[in-house]
Amino acid sequence: MSDKGTVIGLAGALVFILGAAVIESGGVGILAALVNLPSFMIVMGGTLGTVTASFPLERVTQMGKIIGVAFRAEKSGERELVNLFVNLADRARREGLLALETEAAQITDHSIQKGVMLVVDGTDPELVREIMESDVAAMSERHEGKFAMFEAAGGYAPTMGIIGTVMGLVNVLSHLDKPEELGHAIAGAFIATLYGILFANVFFLSIAQRLKQRNKEEVARRTLAVEGVLAVQAGDNPRVVREKLEAFLPLHERGEMAAAEGEPAGAAAQAAAA
Repeated sequence: MSDKGTVIGLAGALVFILGAAVIESGGVGILAALVNLPSFMIVMGGTLGTVTASFPLERVTQMGKIIGVAFRAEKSGERELVNLFVNLADRARREGLLALETEAAQITDHSIQKGVMLVVDGTDPELVREIMESDVAAMSERHEGKFAMFEAAGGYAPTMGIIGTVMGLVNVLSHLDKPEELGHAIAGAFIATLYGILFANVFFLSIAQRLKQRNKEEVARRTLAVEGVLAVQAGDNPRVVREKLEAFLPLHERGEMAAAEGEPAGAAAQAAAA
């Protein structure tokens, strides 16, 4: 399932830009004039080449897969995580932390599963936090290495466009004996600059920003998981766990889950004394 925001945003940008070009020129013929294979080769080939020179090859070969992440719709998952830790806290209070071993086997998220198993094994809470936070930091660093490629491409592409334009103008100046072709040749030379700016701002930088946002969302989920595991280990009341973790949710979602389960809002205040 695709991310509607990414698709609509990129498609909308292209429609408005090309639409404005058609309106300004007075016809769709301008679209054919904007197609220039040599300019495309200089901008895209030069950009991908410099990115390959700047980043590990195995990471560059994953660019297509990484782009897919930006276009793929993902559920936030915070609600499910809150419910998971509330249920774990409830069982831990009723049956003890050792009972969570069977629950951990059903958790699909490896990081959360590892955290719960550390709790079951009686690991010191500070060590549990340190291990889980290290996982979050390592994950964020891996993600940063991926969206950094697109940020770099967004910087290289305009420069490649200028190079293409300079090359085109050199070709124009070598044919000054044909003045009737100068206008067309000069226009073609500037297509490379257009490609460089267009690809950089509409595609590369927007993909990088989307991946950055995805990373922030994932870090927030992982941070919620860290606090959830520690709350379960501390033996907090399930209602207290819910209100602790709902702090990570958007304001309009806080209290909705508790209300759906028949819990009164602000129940943690009374539950803390239990």
